[in-house]
Amino acid sequence: MRAMIEFEHSEQQHRRIRSFVLRQGRLTKGQERALETGWPKFGVDYAEKLLDLNETFWRKDSKKILEIGFGMGDATAKIAQTLPDCDFLAVEVHTPGVGSLLKLIEEFALTNIRIIQHDAVEVLQNMLPDASLDGVHIFFPDPWHKKRHHKRRLIQAEFVKLLCQKLKQGGYIHVATDWQEYAEWVLEVLNAEPQLENTAQDYAEKPSYRPLTKFENRGLKLGHGVWDLVFVRR
Repeated sequence: MRAMIEFEHSEQQHRRIRSFVLRQGRLTKGQERALETGWPKFGVDYAEKLLDLNETFWRKDSKKILEIGFGMGDATAKIAQTLPDCDFLAVEVHTPGVGSLLKLIEEFALTNIRIIQHDAVEVLQNMLPDASLDGVHIFFPDPWHKKRHHKRRLIQAEFVKLLCQKLKQGGYIHVATDWQEYAEWVLEVLNAEPQLENTAQDYAEKPSYRPLTKFENRGLKLGHGVWDLVFVRR
């Protein structure tokens, strides 16, 4: 899948922003079974048509959180278990990750997750109504940490404006990364958006709802850092 989005610039140039890096992945038998049995119940097909999120989750008063690039779904499943009064729209392009999250949904008996297998940028633009989200989680995005890679990074000014358009007033953006250079970039880009306000002086304490992954736990023991950034829509 190579779904992408293009934002127009005043110079009539285009910059492509996508929410993923292409990679290979094998499906396990368990993931295949989860896709067959779980997708009809928890999957939402991509379409260039606005969703009614209340109808998607069959309840009106819950907070709606977008999970961008959830990987193998471990963190998303644990957060959904921790916050049962919130509904989570999880977006990922890689099929093994989708199958893995569907397995976890079954194991944890979760009802508050729906999955769209598509590029998150196009989902935001074409499927989500304005001011429909209470929060956005972007955990450990593919870093492209070197300065010369800046055009490949997901967290760019145009993308942040799109997020703000979809957030309710008071809604939040939470980014977590284990690359310091990427954290510095994200802080710079989010600080530059006038519609957003940082909830901390610079980097935030890890919110209690975000679980430690096995990879993160191992890294912290080796002295590696993790940076959380939490900004609120004015």
